[in-house]
Amino acid sequence: MIDYKKFLKEYDGRSIKIMEVCGTHTAEIAHNGISGMLSENINLVSGPGCPVCVTVTAYIDKLIELSKNPNNVIATFGDMLRVTGKSQNLNDVRAMGADIQMVYSPMDMLKFAAADKTKTFIFAAVGFETTTPVYALLLEEAIKNGITNIKLLTSLKTMPAVIDWVCAKKGGIDGFLAPGHVSVITGSQIFNEISEKHNIPFAVSGFNGEQILAALCALVKSCGKPNVINLYPSVVTEEGNQKAQKLVEKYFSHCDAAWRGMSVIKNSGMMLKDEYLNFDAGSVELITDQVHNPKCRCAHILIGSLKPYECPLFGKECTPQSQQGACMVSTEGSCYNYYINKR
Repeated sequence: MIDYKKFLKEYDGRSIKIMEVCGTHTAEIAHNGISGMLSENINLVSGPGCPVCVTVTAYIDKLIELSKNPNNVIATFGDMLRVTGKSQNLNDVRAMGADIQMVYSPMDMLKFAAADKTKTFIFAAVGFETTTPVYALLLEEAIKNGITNIKLLTSLKTMPAVIDWVCAKKGGIDGFLAPGHVSVITGSQIFNEISEKHNIPFAVSGFNGEQILAALCALVKSCGKPNVINLYPSVVTEEGNQKAQKLVEKYFSHCDAAWRGMSVIKNSGMMLKDEYLNFDAGSVELITDQVHNPKCRCAHILIGSLKPYECPLFGKECTPQSQQGACMVSTEGSCYNYYINKR
């Protein structure tokens, strides 16, 4: 059996750069101190895998605009409360009286909306392929139960297009630690085409330290040739969760999407189909992205061209208590995890 730690620490081949594209991987790599276990010839960087981090300011500003209508209730996951738009975040407007609720599941919207039909309940629907099926299920249940006062403001992203974009920028990425949660839904097959196109290996990995180390070993050994290695076969299949895929296809279609620091990437998002636009809260054309602090380097950190500590704000003006950029706001953000775990 391979001693993963020994192999990775003693690797003395050419310098290689491996990118993780999952917020949970980012957190676990930092928590387990994995960067410190690697040879100096293995450079591990974070990519655009944190949904909160890649959300543009126009989306936040739209949520704030909607929250100022007294007939609306905004529901969101906790991290989104602290992301700043042009000048404010949702916590700011909540302190001014806006009705903004933090929830743990989008499905909570069903009971809220059924209990108060005088209000419109708008969910901040951000995320990747992992969470999109939950939003589809929310709509399915709302329609089934005749609940019409639920809407989604969507900022839904898909992995293949953004990874292809990163590869096309020729940033020197030699391998990708592929996201396990996304792959459960999509199947490992979604990486096949990109792997072949760019001659880059992908390793689908679980989330504990040993699983991540095994995936890194596989990537180092596969560098320079196309390969998709599924090292999470207990939950990830090649074809994925087809029931979830069909539910998403029923309610959503592919669209161009804006990413923080990357502008608009073709076919990298999901939006409600025309026949379900009555459930949309105004998600179209939310593409503007204005940096709150001009010194913030989130845009560079999200594509792996800079490490968090290379941002002039990191650990000074920008800390988890005083965030200047989205990468420090989210618990899945690169800057947050570098800071907390001294990665």
